[in-house]
Amino acid sequence: MFQNVLITGTGKTAGLGFNLVLRYLEAGDTVTATIRKPCPELEVLKEQYSSKLVILTMDISNTDSVNAAAEELRSKMDHLDLLINNAVNVSPDCDKNFFDADLDLIARTVDITAVGAMRVIKAFYPMLLNSPETALIMNISSEAGSISKCYRTNMIDYGMAKAAMNMATMNLYNTFKENRKVNIFCVHPGWIRTDGRPDNPAPLSSYEAAGILRSLFEKKRDDFEGHRFITNLDEDYPF
Repeated sequence: MFQNVLITGTGKTAGLGFNLVLRYLEAGDTVTATIRKPCPELEVLKEQYSSKLVILTMDISNTDSVNAAAEELRSKMDHLDLLINNAVNVSPDCDKNFFDADLDLIARTVDITAVGAMRVIKAFYPMLLNSPETALIMNISSEAGSISKCYRTNMIDYGMAKAAMNMATMNLYNTFKENRKVNIFCVHPGWIRTDGRPDNPAPLSSYEAAGILRSLFEKKRDDFEGHRFITNLDEDYPF
């Protein structure tokens, strides 16, 4: 079955979002890629895939912007089968420890990464309900969002944002599970070379990681009973 797929945070060619777009286009799906600012590489894909790729400008920190993007997409298609919340923000002090970091920067990271994902889900939920199959929401989280596994003294904003996203995932799972029309997970995507640097020690390129995740997502579509926080290898990960 070909799908209508929406992916946020797709404007960085070495990043996971852009490569998820590429994987789903290669599979024959219709993909909506959201960006905050123009991405020439996505325009190149648009020339290649034509109507199979929709590019939406959307600021997930702004509810009006998200709602406007949803209205625009509804004019182009009647449903979504898969929503991937990949967009993320980190502060300039992400690598600093507690005593050196500007704590006033944390709120924006949490707002964009966690609350932003919820804005997107709320705005596009009616389109998910229209899917002829079980619609799926996948929130791209991180092992850094696990409270019980936390070992860092830095990345405070990023870790808090991903933990908040995980909590949102569980809350929405409880909200959606009765009608079993929309399923939801948060997933640690693995250690990825999202900066595209060849000297990055991470074992996976973004393109490789996107292929693994695409296979995983289809496996989990109708799993309403399993743990909600999983790894790219379909292993349960502790909240």
